[in-house]
Amino acid sequence: MARFLVEGMTCDGCARAVARAVEAALPGRQVVVDRVGGWIELSGEPADEAKLGDAIANAGFVLRGTAPPQF
Repeated sequence: MARFLVEGMTCDGCARAVARAVEAALPGRQVVVDRVGGWIELSGEPADEAKLGDAIANAGFVLRGTAPPQF
């Protein structure tokens, strides 16, 4: 699992838009979105961060990089 910081998610609709964009760009991945924490978590192999960033930007948000894992 990898966790990434995403800026600009202010509502549940934003979280759904980010999830849809990521799922379209990286098919077969499970996406968990935490709008309040401002992060997404992806299952599977390491993500292509450039592709992920483009998908998130096209949805109107900003990828800020990797986030530390939660314990």
